[in-house]
Amino acid sequence: MNEEPIIDIQSDEYFMQDAIRQAVKAYEADEVPVGAVIVRNGRVIARAWNQVEMLNDATAHAEMLALTAAEAAVGDWRLNDCTLYVTKEPCPMCAGAIVHCRLARVVFGVPDPKGGAAGGAMNILQFPSLNHKCDITPGIMESDCRSLLQTFFEDKRKPSSGTK
Repeated sequence: MNEEPIIDIQSDEYFMQDAIRQAVKAYEADEVPVGAVIVRNGRVIARAWNQVEMLNDATAHAEMLALTAAEAAVGDWRLNDCTLYVTKEPCPMCAGAIVHCRLARVVFGVPDPKGGAAGGAMNILQFPSLNHKCDITPGIMESDCRSLLQTFFEDKRKPSSGTK
Protein backbone atom coordinates (compact mmCIF):
# COMPACT_ATOMS: atom_id res chain seq x y z
CA MET A 1 0.00 0.00 0.00
CA ASN A 2 1.31 3.46 -0.93
CA GLU A 3 1.92 5.58 2.18
CA GLU A 4 2.79 8.77 0.27
CA PRO A 5 0.59 11.73 1.25
CA ILE A 6 -1.83 12.93 -1.39
CA ILE A 7 -0.84 16.39 -2.49
CA ASP A 8 -3.65 18.47 -3.93
CA ILE A 9 -1.97 20.98 -6.21
CA GLN A 10 -5.18 23.03 -6.44
CA SER A 11 -5.27 23.42 -2.67
CA ASP A 12 -1.59 24.34 -2.71
CA GLU A 13 -2.30 27.03 -5.29
CA TYR A 14 -5.32 28.26 -3.34
CA PHE A 15 -3.32 28.74 -0.14
CA MET A 16 -0.31 30.13 -2.02
CA GLN A 17 -2.60 32.82 -3.46
CA ASP A 18 -3.35 33.80 0.12
CA ALA A 19 0.38 33.95 0.87
CA ILE A 20 0.87 36.14 -2.21
CA ARG A 21 -1.81 38.52 -0.92
CA GLN A 22 0.23 38.78 2.28
CA ALA A 23 3.38 39.45 0.23
CA VAL A 24 1.57 42.29 -1.55
CA LYS A 25 0.88 43.85 1.87
CA ALA A 26 4.62 43.71 2.56
CA TYR A 27 5.34 45.31 -0.82
CA GLU A 28 2.86 48.12 -0.10
CA ALA A 29 4.60 48.71 3.27
CA ASP A 30 8.00 48.92 1.49
CA GLU A 31 9.07 45.58 2.95
CA VAL A 32 10.62 42.70 0.98
CA PRO A 33 7.46 41.08 -0.40
CA VAL A 34 7.29 37.73 1.32
CA GLY A 35 4.01 36.41 2.68
CA ALA A 36 3.12 33.31 4.66
CA VAL A 37 0.03 31.42 5.75
CA ILE A 38 -0.26 28.40 8.01
CA VAL A 39 -3.01 25.85 7.38
CA ARG A 40 -4.40 23.22 9.75
CA ASN A 41 -7.15 20.81 8.74
CA GLY A 42 -7.81 22.75 5.56
CA ARG A 43 -8.25 26.11 7.34
CA VAL A 44 -5.91 29.08 7.55
CA ILE A 45 -4.96 29.62 11.20
CA ALA A 46 -2.28 32.29 10.68
CA ARG A 47 -1.26 34.89 8.12
CA ALA A 48 1.76 37.19 8.08
CA TRP A 49 4.03 39.25 5.90
CA ASN A 50 7.56 40.58 6.30
CA GLN A 51 7.73 43.42 8.82
CA VAL A 52 11.48 43.73 9.39
CA GLU A 53 11.65 47.47 8.63
CA MET A 54 8.32 48.34 10.23
CA LEU A 55 9.17 46.61 13.52
CA ASN A 56 12.93 47.30 13.26
CA ASP A 57 13.42 43.61 13.99
CA ALA A 58 15.61 41.34 11.87
CA THR A 59 13.58 38.32 13.03
CA ALA A 60 10.24 39.71 11.79
CA HIS A 61 10.18 37.53 8.68
CA ALA A 62 6.76 36.45 7.43
CA GLU A 63 7.40 32.85 8.49
CA MET A 64 8.43 33.78 12.04
CA LEU A 65 5.40 36.02 12.54
CA ALA A 66 3.09 33.35 11.10
CA LEU A 67 4.57 30.67 13.37
CA THR A 68 3.96 32.82 16.46
CA ALA A 69 0.38 33.51 15.37
CA ALA A 70 -0.25 29.82 14.63
CA GLU A 71 1.11 28.76 18.03
CA ALA A 72 -1.29 31.22 19.67
CA ALA A 73 -4.21 29.93 17.55
CA VAL A 74 -3.45 26.29 18.40
CA GLY A 75 -2.48 26.95 22.02
CA ASP A 76 0.72 24.95 21.66
CA TRP A 77 4.18 25.46 20.18
CA ARG A 78 3.90 22.12 18.39
CA LEU A 79 2.44 22.54 14.91
CA ASN A 80 2.79 18.89 13.81
CA ASP A 81 -0.39 18.85 11.75
CA CYS A 82 0.15 22.19 9.99
CA THR A 83 1.42 23.28 6.59
CA LEU A 84 3.27 26.54 5.94
CA TYR A 85 2.76 28.26 2.59
CA VAL A 86 5.38 30.92 1.91
CA THR A 87 6.16 32.86 -1.26
CA LYS A 88 9.96 32.48 -0.98
CA GLU A 89 12.09 29.58 0.24
CA PRO A 90 12.72 29.99 3.98
CA CYS A 91 16.08 31.29 5.22
CA PRO A 92 18.15 29.36 7.81
CA MET A 93 16.61 31.28 10.74
CA CYS A 94 13.07 30.54 9.63
CA ALA A 95 13.89 26.94 8.72
CA GLY A 96 15.30 26.38 12.21
CA ALA A 97 12.11 27.71 13.78
CA ILE A 98 10.00 25.61 11.41
CA VAL A 99 11.83 22.44 12.49
CA HIS A 100 11.49 23.36 16.17
CA CYS A 101 7.73 23.90 15.74
CA ARG A 102 7.58 20.52 14.01
CA LEU A 103 5.56 21.65 11.00
CA ALA A 104 4.46 18.73 8.86
CA ARG A 105 5.01 20.42 5.51
CA VAL A 106 6.45 23.53 3.90
CA VAL A 107 5.23 24.72 0.50
CA PHE A 108 7.10 27.58 -1.12
CA GLY A 109 6.98 29.57 -4.32
CA VAL A 110 10.35 30.82 -5.48
CA PRO A 111 13.58 29.01 -4.53
CA ASP A 112 16.56 30.86 -3.07
CA PRO A 113 19.74 29.18 -4.33
CA LYS A 114 21.98 31.60 -2.40
CA GLY A 115 20.33 31.56 1.02
CA GLY A 116 17.45 29.10 1.03
CA ALA A 117 17.33 26.45 3.73
CA ALA A 118 14.76 24.11 2.17
CA GLY A 119 17.06 22.67 -0.48
CA GLY A 120 18.39 25.86 -2.12
CA ALA A 121 21.75 26.61 -0.48
CA MET A 122 21.17 24.00 2.25
CA ASN A 123 18.38 21.87 3.66
CA ILE A 124 17.76 22.48 7.35
CA LEU A 125 14.17 21.25 7.02
CA GLN A 126 15.42 17.72 6.35
CA PHE A 127 18.79 17.80 8.10
CA PRO A 128 19.65 14.19 9.02
CA SER A 129 20.63 14.67 12.67
CA LEU A 130 17.70 16.90 13.70
CA ASN A 131 14.77 15.33 15.54
CA HIS A 132 12.18 16.48 13.00
CA LYS A 133 11.99 16.67 9.22
CA CYS A 134 9.39 18.50 7.13
CA ASP A 135 7.98 17.48 3.80
CA ILE A 136 8.85 20.11 1.20
CA THR A 137 6.90 21.13 -1.90
CA PRO A 138 8.80 23.75 -3.94
CA GLY A 139 7.78 25.83 -6.94
CA ILE A 140 4.07 26.43 -6.30
CA MET A 141 3.09 29.55 -8.26
CA GLU A 142 6.81 30.21 -8.64
CA SER A 143 6.53 32.72 -11.49
CA ASP A 144 4.01 34.89 -9.57
CA CYS A 145 6.18 34.85 -6.45
CA ARG A 146 9.34 35.60 -8.45
CA SER A 147 7.68 38.45 -10.35
CA LEU A 148 6.63 40.19 -7.14
CA LEU A 149 10.17 40.02 -5.72
CA GLN A 150 11.80 41.11 -8.98
CA THR A 151 9.46 44.08 -9.39
CA PHE A 152 10.10 45.16 -5.79
CA PHE A 153 13.89 45.12 -6.20
CA GLU A 154 13.72 46.78 -9.62
CA ASP A 155 11.69 49.59 -8.04
CA LYS A 156 14.23 49.85 -5.20
CA ARG A 157 17.07 50.30 -7.70
CA LYS A 158 15.39 53.19 -9.51
CA PRO A 159 17.15 56.47 -8.63
CA SER A 160 13.87 58.36 -8.21
CA SER A 161 12.36 55.89 -5.73
CA GLY A 162 13.12 58.17 -2.78
CA THR A 163 13.23 55.26 -0.33
CA LYS A 164 16.02 53.93 1.83
